[in-house]
Amino acid sequence: MTKILVIEDETAIRENILDLLDAEEFEVMGAENGRVGVQVAQSMMPDLIICDVMMPDLDGYGVLESLRSHPETSTIPFIFLTAKADKSDARKGMDLGADDYLTKPCSSDELLRAIATRLEKQAKLKKLSQEKLEDLRKSIAHSLPHELRTPLNGIMGCTEIMLHDLEAFSKEEIKEMLETILISSKRLYRLIQNFLLYAELELVSYNPQTLAFLRQSRLEETKAVIEAQAITQAKEAERSADLHLELKQASVNIAKEQLQKIIEELLDNALKFSPMNTPIHLTSDYTADTFTIKITDQGRGMTAEQITNIGAYMQFERKLYEQQGSGLGLVVAKHIIELYDGTLTIESEPEHYTNITVCLPRSA
Repeated sequence: MTKILVIEDETAIRENILDLLDAEEFEVMGAENGRVGVQVAQSMMPDLIICDVMMPDLDGYGVLESLRSHPETSTIPFIFLTAKADKSDARKGMDLGADDYLTKPCSSDELLRAIATRLEKQAKLKKLSQEKLEDLRKSIAHSLPHELRTPLNGIMGCTEIMLHDLEAFSKEEIKEMLETILISSKRLYRLIQNFLLYAELELVSYNPQTLAFLRQSRLEETKAVIEAQAITQAKEAERSADLHLELKQASVNIAKEQLQKIIEELLDNALKFSPMNTPIHLTSDYTADTFTIKITDQGRGMTAEQITNIGAYMQFERKLYEQQGSGLGLVVAKHIIELYDGTLTIESEPEHYTNITVCLPRSA
């Protein structure tokens, strides 16, 4: 049974709405003020909330802002019901993430139509998410075994060789095989993490409320985050001397771990697919509205067709991994950037250079 929470400080109005919805066979809950309403919503997880705007202590805007700031309640359909008819008030509610705005007094039919519309939209979103999840399951089931095979072969092959006749190998040979096992293990772990992350990002992209919540993130220390990630990666690749940083500080709408992931994946391609002792330039700059990151290398490069394929929506297909060095990591980075309302562009000439530019919105 569909659960609806009514938050209204006027007892008569609250009871009338609850009686109406009960007669329509909804499971109903009432709250006499905003603070109680937030508590009930968080504990009972209703399917839809109807909320008055003008309430003492915590008004409707405060209720909506509180619920939208928590992932568990951020996607619950929310209808404002208020005596205020000013357009600016309606706009404020919509900007905070309200789904509808009804002016009191409204008829029973108007209220029920608004509820039906919001529940139908929510049901469509859930169905779309389930379909997307099923597509991802099928794609992973098809592609994951193949992609796991390469690092697994490295782990199994070295292990079997050592177990077969450990005494026949010198310490240097054993160390070399253990290093191969470690490298393959790290590759395997990262591959699995990227598969899981891409699945998560795909589902998030079809949920407007979760997207809005995600875009509330704010990062001040962009220079330190990028610098630390880049220096660590260059050191691990034994290419610290090749890395050239020119970074500027800016406040950006993105979570710290997501910016780290973007740098990790984009810089990883530059390190892997450009020759040792050739420069890799990583710069960041900003304008009034935009924060820009650029990574340039003198490596393998990509064809126009490969760049086009990365820009299009792609599932887990072999073709994704046959692109020279782009791989799932680049697609994951692109997806993160787009979730934060940013852009990723690639300029490249095969066997000469690749220039990747990331643009993200700056914080207000």
